[in-house]
Amino acid sequence: MVEIKIVNVDPGLNNQLMIGQAGFIKTIEDVYEALINSSTVIKFGVAFSEASGQCLIRTEGNDTDLQEIAERNATALGSGHVFVVVFNNAYPINVNNAVKSVPEVTSIYCSTANSVQVIIAESEQGRGILGVIDGYSPKGVESPGDKEKRKKLLRDLGYKM
Repeated sequence: MVEIKIVNVDPGLNNQLMIGQAGFIKTIEDVYEALINSSTVIKFGVAFSEASGQCLIRTEGNDTDLQEIAERNATALGSGHVFVVVFNNAYPINVNNAVKSVPEVTSIYCSTANSVQVIIAESEQGRGILGVIDGYSPKGVESPGDKEKRKKLLRDLGYKM
């Protein structure tokens, strides 16, 4: 028997959120190192849920408030081998590749500033993530004016020349 649940995950005001899957106790330290090496100003908290042994939620970070948010969200998800990163002073584009390069990381479900709904399957053995709902459904197609605003924003942020 499998029960499907939705868990709401919120990164908090002005924070970014990453949810992924990885499979080894050293994940917590390796994700910490990937993040700290990606930016000199990034602030973050990481929580990683073990799926065997003591089955503890392991935490690290360089900001206690963000670490608490990551821990709270990992606890709500309750899924083994899942990590939650909550960060600011950086964008997902700044850290995604660094985290993806961690050998234990098998996937990243989302990396966003949006509130996320995580679709969880729960069985007698435990819980697992089926997928995520990141943000809201599209409300239309961009107009020529919207396209210009998008291009300007990317250049203002320094991502395009």
